[in-house]
Amino acid sequence: MKIRDVMSKDVLTTTPAAPLKEAALTLAREGISGLPVIEDGVVIGVISEADVIAKEGNEHKTGGFLAWFLDPRDPWLDDRLAAKTVGDAMTSPAIVIGPDRPLSEAATLMIEDGVNRLPVVEDGVLVGLVTRADLVRAFVRTDDEVRHEIEDDVIRRVLWLERDTLRVSVENGIVTLEGKVPTKTDLELVPSFVRRVPGVVEVESRLTSVEV
Repeated sequence: MKIRDVMSKDVLTTTPAAPLKEAALTLAREGISGLPVIEDGVVIGVISEADVIAKEGNEHKTGGFLAWFLDPRDPWLDDRLAAKTVGDAMTSPAIVIGPDRPLSEAATLMIEDGVNRLPVVEDGVLVGLVTRADLVRAFVRTDDEVRHEIEDDVIRRVLWLERDTLRVSVENGIVTLEGKVPTKTDLELVPSFVRRVPGVVEVESRLTSVEV
């Protein structure tokens, strides 16, 4: 499964010159936590709830971002953000990913860089957005769906092995591999690639090699 299989294609964006107030209102009203920032067609950053709050210098917020931003006790919303732009507060450079990268790569980037979303870029153009929630949904799959992806994508399309020479069984996300592969290198490659398939919890390899 690739990023393009789970990403959102209808993505709200903003620009570095846009008022921070405008971007913050979009985040609050749409119930989203971040927006890619686009300049001349290129993703140059991301503006998130955390960026807005940090820019405002408020360390303690209760009730979430929407409650804080639309706080009825503070009628001076225009004064709060009027003089600031998205470019002043955004996180840059943006951490991006390609649509044909595996979901495991997106998960690694999100964990290592502490982000909740990644703009998806192809040939320099924004084509989608993938979030942690998208990855979680992708991992909630049936054993049959996992097995089919291993057989069709990993074994046949990625590793170019004959599917009939291998037996794949999946139970509660635990994959068992049996059969013969052409080389000793394949003994390592097959389990390694299978572990990257969303929904795989563990891999038990009983493969043997034709190569002596």
